[in-house]
Amino acid sequence: MSKHSRRDFVTSLAAVPLLLQNRPPASGGMFVCMHEASSDRFDFRTAMEGWAKAGIRAVEPTLTKVREFAQKEGGPMAARKLLDDLGLRAVSSSNQLGLPEPGEQRLKSLEDLKWKVELAQAIGADRIVAPSAGTSMYTEDDYKRGADNLREAGEIARPFGVSVMLEHARTSRFAGSLPTALMLVRAANHPNVKVMLDTYHFWGGISKFEDLELLRDGELHHLHFEDVPDTPPREIQGQPHRVFPGEGIAPLRRIVEVLKKKGYSGPASFESFTPQIQSMDPYQLALRVRKAIEPLIA
Repeated sequence: MSKHSRRDFVTSLAAVPLLLQNRPPASGGMFVCMHEASSDRFDFRTAMEGWAKAGIRAVEPTLTKVREFAQKEGGPMAARKLLDDLGLRAVSSSNQLGLPEPGEQRLKSLEDLKWKVELAQAIGADRIVAPSAGTSMYTEDDYKRGADNLREAGEIARPFGVSVMLEHARTSRFAGSLPTALMLVRAANHPNVKVMLDTYHFWGGISKFEDLELLRDGELHHLHFEDVPDTPPREIQGQPHRVFPGEGIAPLRRIVEVLKKKGYSGPASFESFTPQIQSMDPYQLALRVRKAIEPLIA
């Protein structure tokens, strides 16, 4: 895209009707956010421009995509400028695996975390997702080490004003449920270690609806918001089986009601690994996501 056409594109955003815009509230309330995994077939600029055109204002960039853009365009501040010019706010960033569970790859994960939290800060994000993806057989002692591991990650992120958010995953053998994630985060007891929730992992895994009551007021730091399909059987579902909110079997309205009562106000971030969704035009995808999510969180 030429400089002239980019300028025209940014100018055209001002003409987006107010009713189409999805502005993050100044205080309180939930709002739609787009996770960059959902447009993984596109580069950083293309995804951001498409989402902005659809009225999205909150985004969760993939840091490897941001780094690719920054390397081509002159540094991290070029990515921050693009977001600012489009009226987008990086409310989170993604992601870093291998932080909580003991394992051979953990030292490499800590090294990667260092550049990622620095880049997250550069684009204005104050948090990074840390999914649990452990596949080993673990002991109770491993959970004590897990809390220490999260505390160490929090110390790395702290100078950059970034929080490391533990995300339990339905396929993880280490932190596969909300109660376990809460146990680890509370044991870490670090100001830059938080807990987050993904509705696909929550409802499609071993957590129970009643587990939401374990959350303390204001304890939930971030939310990924997708649905669980009724087929195939949940035992063989994987990341690509996520569906748009409202098209599956998860009681999303009830979940939202409880989270609001627990004091959650923030992004409802749509994260998809479904190839057909990832290949959709980012503008059309963002419009569909808004249509699906906004009635559920209103």
